[in-house]
Parts: sequence; structure tokens; C-alpha cells
Amino acid sequence: MTVTAPARTIPFFNYKTAFAARENEYVAIFRDVLRRGAFIQQKDLAEFEKHLADYIGVRHAIGVGNATDGLLMAWKAVGLEPGAEVIFPSHTMVASPASVAHAGGVPVPVECGPDHLIDPDAIEAAITDRTRAIMPVQLNGRTADMDRIMDIAKRRDLFLVEDSAQALGSQFGGRFAGTFGRAGVFSFYPAKVLGCFGDGGAVVTNDDTIAERVLLLRDHGRNSQGDVVQWGFNSRLDNLQAAILDLQLRDYADVIRHRRTLAGAYDELLGNVAELALPPGPEADSVHFDIYQNYEIEATDRDGLRTHLSAAGVGTIIQWGGKAVHQFAGLHFRVSLPKTDRMFQRCLMLPMNMTVTLDDVEYIALHIRKFYGA
Repeated sequence: MTVTAPARTIPFFNYKTAFAARENEYVAIFRDVLRRGAFIQQKDLAEFEKHLADYIGVRHAIGVGNATDGLLMAWKAVGLEPGAEVIFPSHTMVASPASVAHAGGVPVPVECGPDHLIDPDAIEAAITDRTRAIMPVQLNGRTADMDRIMDIAKRRDLFLVEDSAQALGSQFGGRFAGTFGRAGVFSFYPAKVLGCFGDGGAVVTNDDTIAERVLLLRDHGRNSQGDVVQWGFNSRLDNLQAAILDLQLRDYADVIRHRRTLAGAYDELLGNVAELALPPGPEADSVHFDIYQNYEIEATDRDGLRTHLSAAGVGTIIQWGGKAVHQFAGLHFRVSLPKTDRMFQRCLMLPMNMTVTLDDVEYIALHIRKFYGA
């Protein structure tokens, strides 16, 4: 007997529903902040920064306008030298290497591994006498193999700055993403696990000097007395967004729990489909704790599957327009990264957020299995 699933619509991300779920609380925050006239660098920002620092166990969390600015200011704060090479995975948003280039460095793209994160073997192979740093990008809510990466950095006298834009709450060996290097950066873009209603980001560090430099850089180079002591930027996380993020942070454990439940369901329902390569399941090993910012699979006949799911009302995404950084001709990289090239021919992200239910995952899995005749 053939069972036909009822038609439904499951957008990749439902912004309207995400707002409606807590509309009264968000409106109350909006009224409170506006009635107080508290717009820039007020107590709400200071409170969120403290709560964020406490959550991941760092000395400093500094709210900034967006994660791209945060990375740029982090590189400047750590003193990246002009012309210094920084190794990064080509499987990332262009913002990651752009921060290096704008800080005066030279971004060097390398391969990703089977988990779609930077391949430690590729790092080792790319090191030259001009290499000064490694930028692990903790993608899709998973933290890379930081034991191996930190070992390489120590042996080769390199330092780390982490792009943890997609990984707030992710852990490796019980340690949070963003806390392994001299500085880490998070994004609060609306579709992130912790997302505001616009752009936003944070730089985190345990280094007092780096923190002080970022504080100067984000606010026109002005110190706490209002005196301009260096050139800076205008990149402050605004107070309203900070208040909204602080509300969400209180329930963050529940958000992560829901995403891990959805990931477990995908794993159970699709794990035996030979044409797919799934991300590691939530209980795949005891070292990683993944938060599933995204659920990125690899699929045979990816484009055909995407068309099939769209006809069934399921929204999907191919990250960054379907190109790795080294594939953008205008950036003039001259590297061969066949593993990453192949991955981008097969990668596809399935719906993964708080508006997705277990019933939705069953519906999505049913149509994927139907496409492959599983």
C-alpha cells in the first residue's frame, strides 16, 4: 500500500512565525527600550555582553554591528601584520577571508573534510614561511577538530582567530567554539540560532588587551573618557537588538535541544539512504556537541532532489550561492581544491530551526526517500 503524505509548506526559514512565537515579549522590549530612549551602548547591551561572556566562560564579550566587522576588528586587535598569510577553509562565506584581506593579511583557502569543516591535514600542507595564523570556521553549528588544529598552531608557532559565526553553544571536548584562539566572533543575523532583527555580532576573548582594542575600534577609537586615541570604526551592537538577544539567551538551551532533536530525527529517517551523506548525528561521538545551526547534507542528483522537494512545498538552500570562496573568479585565487569542489556539487541544506516540527522532518524525509525510491 502506498501512503501519500498530505501537501504542506515548510519554508527554509519562517521569519514571520519566529517573530509571532514571542511577539508580546518582543513588543514589550521595544516599548521599554524606546520609552527609556536607550538606543546606543546602554545597560541592555552591557547586560547582554555579561550574560554572553558568562555563558561561554570568557572574560570579555563585546557587541558589534555584525560578525564581519567583528572579524576585521579581531584581526586588527591581535596585530595581524601586513602581508601575513592566514589559512582558512574555502567552504565558508566570503566575509571570513574578506576580514583578513581588509586587515592587510593574505587569506589562503584550503580543503574541508567530510564534516564540511577545515581539514587539519590541509592546514599543515598549506603552511609557508609567510603563514602567521589559522582561522577555523566553525560551520553549521559544529566545532572543528581543535585538538589537531591547536597542535599544529603550537608546533608551527601560529595563532588562531575563530570565525564562530554559526556556532554559539557548539563545543569540542567540553570547550565552547570561539574560546580556543586569541579571539572568536559570533553572528546574530536573524537566521542564526541566536538571532536578532537585523545585523549584529560579538567578539569574545580572554585577553584584556585585545578586548580593550576592540572596544576602541568599535566606537571611533574613543576611550571610556570620550577621548579619541586612535582611528576606529562605527560598529556597535545597538541596544534594542541587545535586549532582544538577551531575552533569547535565557531560553537558549531549549533552542539547542530542539535542534538536536530534529537532527536526530533526520539521522534516523535518512541514515540508510545510500545517495545521501548526512552530518554527524547528535550522539555520533563524545567529543563534539553540535547545535545544528544548519542541517547540510550531500546528495546524489542534488538539483533534482531540490526541485522535487520544492514541488512538495519544502524550502532548501545551497549556501553562498553554491560557490566556495576559491571559486569566485573575481577574488583571483589560484588553488585546486577538488574535495571542496565536489562537495559544492552535492551540498544542500534542509529546514532546521525552531519553527520546524518532528512532523515536518517526517514529511521531508518521506519525500526524500520517495525521490530515491528508498
